Amino acid sequence: MKNTFRNIDEYILLFPIEVQEKLMGLREFIHAQVSGLEEYIGYQMPAFKYKGKPLVYFAAYKQHIGFYPGAEGIKKFEKDFKDRKYTYSKGAVQFPIDLNIPFDLVKKITDVKIQEIEQKNPEIQDSRIRVYYSTVLFSSFYLSSLLYL
Repeated sequence: MKNTFRNIDEYILLFPIEVQEKLMGLREFIHAQVSGLEEYIGYQMPAFKYKGKPLVYFAAYKQHIGFYPGAEGIKKFEKDFKDRKYTYSKGAVQFPIDLNIPFDLVKKITDVKIQEIEQKNPEIQDSRIRVYYSTVLFSSFYLSSLLYL
């Protein structure tokens, strides 16, 4: 599919109304899981970022809706996919287009992805704090040394 869309709304409008409804429902459900999500188009698919990090992607196809939480998001739920007879790969799961989207599973997956990002984010915060305090300490030391000149 040629990238003829600039945002998720334009992407969704490319599909028949039944598929549009599923995509809009999935989009709204993901937004309801956590505030502050950023929408974007990545790899020619609708996608969401949380705290500046990719959360999930999704895309519509003829026979399924692809949901892309990445390798870790898939690995932790392989049993669920097998039990429900969903086709999946290293980084994606396929929800059959003629069935309802399994929002309970989408919630579990997005919750895990959010936790992953939350756990990684303090490291980023810590490094920013260290740089800030190093700057403050250096500045304080420099200013106090000027007083003695």
